[in-house]
Amino acid sequence: MTIVCLHTAESNIAVFEAAARELGFPDGILRHVVRPELLAAAEQAGGLTPDIASETGSVLLGLARDADAVVLTCSTLGPAAAEAGKAASAPILRADGALAENAVQAGGKIVVLCAVETTMEPTGQLFADAAHQFGATVEVRLVPGAWALFKAGDRDGYLSAIAEAGDAAYDEGASIVALAQASMAGAADLVRKGPKPLRSPTAALAAAAEQLSQKG
Repeated sequence: MTIVCLHTAESNIAVFEAAARELGFPDGILRHVVRPELLAAAEQAGGLTPDIASETGSVLLGLARDADAVVLTCSTLGPAAAEAGKAASAPILRADGALAENAVQAGGKIVVLCAVETTMEPTGQLFADAAHQFGATVEVRLVPGAWALFKAGDRDGYLSAIAEAGDAAYDEGASIVALAQASMAGAADLVRKGPKPLRSPTAALAAAAEQLSQKG
């Protein structure tokens, strides 16, 4: 079994490898491709444009030819996965899609934390669509200043800011907190005032493995 992860940040390789170990995957199942220019273009454009979505889709289709499954790990680019998946030879999953499905199943109030402004719209739509099925309510929040810390290489500061936002969400009555971006996963261990937040790397890899198991 080979699962290819398309990232826009090289640091997410370690995040997904850690999630694979947590799930008990054998070594070598994951392959990683990093295309930071796709997210950079979306940030410059103020969001995902049709041209960037098309380019992302082309990359995903190419990766699917040599993989059992492909995971798009960038939430800003997430909507490109659905269109590419229609023509792909292997399943293409968006990491935050699996996260949304897991988060809404228990119902209640879900607070979704984002670090990048360009992911607010696609993430909000994704979670809203999923919430309708289970009667959950969803609030998507941007963690102010977090992305600047990430881009400056201050990983500890980045994760701390996200954890503080997670604790604040629990103080305000959230049933569960979901961390929309893969790079946020490490903050889950720092949240103290409620259940461990849900993370997209674990959710995505588990969903990919389940799909491949069902496929036989």
